[in-house]
Amino acid sequence: MRILFMGTPEFAVPSLEALLTAGHQVCGVFTQPDKPKNRGMKLQTSPVKECALSHNVPVFQPGKMRDGEALGYLHAADPELIVVAAYGRILPDNILAYPQYGCINVHSSLLPNYRGAAPIHWAVLNGDRETGVTIMHMAHDLDAGDIIAQAATPIDPDETVVALHDRLAVLGAEL
Repeated sequence: MRILFMGTPEFAVPSLEALLTAGHQVCGVFTQPDKPKNRGMKLQTSPVKECALSHNVPVFQPGKMRDGEALGYLHAADPELIVVAAYGRILPDNILAYPQYGCINVHSSLLPNYRGAAPIHWAVLNGDRETGVTIMHMAHDLDAGDIIAQAATPIDPDETVVALHDRLAVLGAEL
């Protein structure tokens, strides 16, 4: 299948790698623009961009999603499906409606719990005993589309956000 992947942080890398390993044609990657970091304000690329470039996948870094630039990249890539994992931008309706098979999201909670940002942090802060990953169709409202699949995992009482993050990233890629 011809897939456009959208993601930015380390959490999204296992999902991108899973799509590549499964033999899908990843026709492009959208990721956040490079940002200056640290004292030298040197431009830092996202982990998803580094992964995509290492696999010779074209990378698009639109500054805005509603100014036509992103839609132009989307038309050029012409995907059948968009897969999103921690991209960090809300997709406008014209992008959600573009691919033949729609857009799906890898979300790091068992929806409907913890919609929106920082679901892993909230699960740990609230002392939840279980969390997981949801694969869902994307809709206009944030984290409100139909659920395709979910996988649950226990949270160890001593588990850190970082450790849980890494486990959920792999679980999302497997799912």
